[in-house]
Amino acid sequence: MSEATRPDTRPAVPHAADGHDLIRVHGARENNLKDVSIEIPKRRLTVFTGVSGSGKSSLVFDTIAAESQRLINETYSAFVQGFMPTLARPEVDVLDGLTTAISVDQQRMGGDPRSTVGTATDANAMLRILFSRLGEPHIGPPSAYSFNTASVRASGAITVERGNKKAVKATYERTGGMCTRCEGRGTVTDIDLTQLYDDSKSLSEGAFTIPGWKSDSQWTVQVYAQSGFVDPDKPIRDYTEKELQAFLHGEPVKVKVNGVNLTYEGLIPKIQKTFLSKDKEAMQPHIRAFVERAVTFTTCPECDGTRLSEGARNSRIGKVSIADACAMEIRDLAEWVRSLDEPSVAPLLTALRHTLDSFVEIGLGYLSLDRPAGTLSGGEAQRVKMIRHLGSSLTDVTYVFDEPTIGLHPHDIQRMNDLLLRLRDKGNTVLVVEHKPETIAIADHVVDLGPGAGTAGGTVCFEGTVEGLRASDTITGRHLDDRAGLKESVREPAGKLEIRGATTHNLRGVDVDIPLGVLCVVTGVAGSGKSSLIHGSVPAGADVVSVDQSPIKGSRRSNPATYTGLLDPVRKAFAKANGVKPALFSANSEGACPTCNGAGVVYTDLAMMAGVATPCEDCEGKRFQASVLEYRLGGRDISEVLAMQVTDAEEFFGAGEARTPAAHRILERLADVGLGYLTLGQPLTTLSGGERQRLKLATHMADKGGVYVLDEPTTGLHLADVEQLLGLLDRLVDSGKSVVVVEHHQAVMAHADWIIDLGPGAGHDGGRIVFEGTPADLVAARSTLTGEHLAAYVGA
Repeated sequence: MSEATRPDTRPAVPHAADGHDLIRVHGARENNLKDVSIEIPKRRLTVFTGVSGSGKSSLVFDTIAAESQRLINETYSAFVQGFMPTLARPEVDVLDGLTTAISVDQQRMGGDPRSTVGTATDANAMLRILFSRLGEPHIGPPSAYSFNTASVRASGAITVERGNKKAVKATYERTGGMCTRCEGRGTVTDIDLTQLYDDSKSLSEGAFTIPGWKSDSQWTVQVYAQSGFVDPDKPIRDYTEKELQAFLHGEPVKVKVNGVNLTYEGLIPKIQKTFLSKDKEAMQPHIRAFVERAVTFTTCPECDGTRLSEGARNSRIGKVSIADACAMEIRDLAEWVRSLDEPSVAPLLTALRHTLDSFVEIGLGYLSLDRPAGTLSGGEAQRVKMIRHLGSSLTDVTYVFDEPTIGLHPHDIQRMNDLLLRLRDKGNTVLVVEHKPETIAIADHVVDLGPGAGTAGGTVCFEGTVEGLRASDTITGRHLDDRAGLKESVREPAGKLEIRGATTHNLRGVDVDIPLGVLCVVTGVAGSGKSSLIHGSVPAGADVVSVDQSPIKGSRRSNPATYTGLLDPVRKAFAKANGVKPALFSANSEGACPTCNGAGVVYTDLAMMAGVATPCEDCEGKRFQASVLEYRLGGRDISEVLAMQVTDAEEFFGAGEARTPAAHRILERLADVGLGYLTLGQPLTTLSGGERQRLKLATHMADKGGVYVLDEPTTGLHLADVEQLLGLLDRLVDSGKSVVVVEHHQAVMAHADWIIDLGPGAGHDGGRIVFEGTPADLVAARSTLTGEHLAAYVGA
């Protein structure tokens, strides 16, 4: 059988369409970028490096990905664009050669308590259809298996406006799968009354123990005392049933207090409105502590935490209900789905198997679909978002990743690298913002930004190959081969924190002693039970300060000065020096410019087009009234102080006329965690994930605790900054604190006094202590995955 010879149809001159193999960026000025111009090769893996705050995310996410998304949105009709997020054109002169960009960032998933891994990845949607077709007994359509859908029944007369109008009797019914008791949340909240008041006292004796509720002058307290519903001189424990009902659950009614009309309502609804409707992260520390004490979350007794109605729990395929399926580890669920052989739902089973296998492939097989999305770490959330792109047939797409190795054990980084290379080899452009040398090493092209952070960054220091970066004299090039050595001598523990029989999540009755007075690192592969052990089992007493990875939520009015509490002593110092009220020096209060309400910019909403923000003409973006800017402290007005960098402000408030010890202490802590380059008034919305976590760490360093628990503090840190972090951890320990760090970074492991290694695997393959001892012993034994990687790291 002969095969026809195919003529060589390739033209001698390259086709014009093949010349577009670069993404060209000219004159990028977004955030701190200083007229950056670069050319990025398409269909290659490009890694962006540089110290935290040097402008990597501003270039990749806020310029390239944002413009690509904006141009795609413009292809839709004006009607459709009205429903989409509006995006402004980035500050850049020329952006050429863009392709469709898919951003996979570190934004945490699902603030809503009903959001789970299953709902966030469409796996639950497919499972619901599967059970609605095969479940016995049959209870209804897919919505009958959804804990986000409530059952609805209605009947009555409706008027149909067609021809002669007439009323028609209609009934409507929808079967939902939501548990009626917990409304699909899986937990019910309970308020601990002992944290609200001392029942042995009367209201006039100051029974309330709620922050800010003083008996003598506080209006809120006077409403209860003079309402007439309760006797203010009788101890609360002696109230009659009627008085207690009115005191705790009374409906809102108008009452007269000292001749003023005010609203009285029961204590519990009052607390729910005042405290529980607000974001905990935005509260002042003492109020946040009160809320955490006063509110308890317990598993819903009716659905046993499954969130589902009785009908959905009892409908099964074989012996498995949808609640059982969602509670399985995903790798076990994948095996169960593979065992189903039902031709009537074959396409559905194929799609579900593919989704579940993608979880396993990306290293998340230890999760379960009912895991609340808000409990995923930044790295886990990012990998969950990657799942929908793994099997995609799309090519010539630009994938943009923000530190995809976050939260990964060195053992898992190789798997992530393989995934990035696979995406590239399908003909895609892969842009990665990364600090880990293992991922920088696989790059085809490297762009190094810097040289410093904030205003000292925003320029391209190097473009080229990894070998070229290593030979360059940039800060990344110099530190690329840095390796922290093992300590010659380790500290002796001053005590121990006992954990006995820990069974949180996948822990298997773990008994461990966490040494105090030393730097203790808890490590293990992702999903081995580190966070379950430390956050779920360490007794949360007043002596434990926990800094986890939950994000700081902040509006564009929030900044480092407001979040850390720095603005309070600064306002008081200005007020004292000028003999006026402190409220004048707040852009959110009396001192605000009336034209822009203290925002510094005026926003014009243009419907489906991007809104326009123009600097306020009256205050010129300074946010304050002109009269307020006449008041000075140490020769500076309040807007000039907020424009200072932390390092300059530390010097300013440390001596001379502006000396303010309370402000200086906060600024010292900000400089200690490597945020000396931030300006005090920089909006929180412009900070990177790593910067926000270090801002939180600086704030918590003021807490009076003996044990500091830190969750992956190296997140978003450049290799050069890790050394500074190790110095900070040492200073904390040397000052008498105990520091427990949940961490994967080998430099932190090598620097530890004691290591607790969990494993050997993830999910039900983990949950055990596989090593306890010094880093040197772990390297010598090489008995665990961590030991092998740490030994290779230190060159043992």
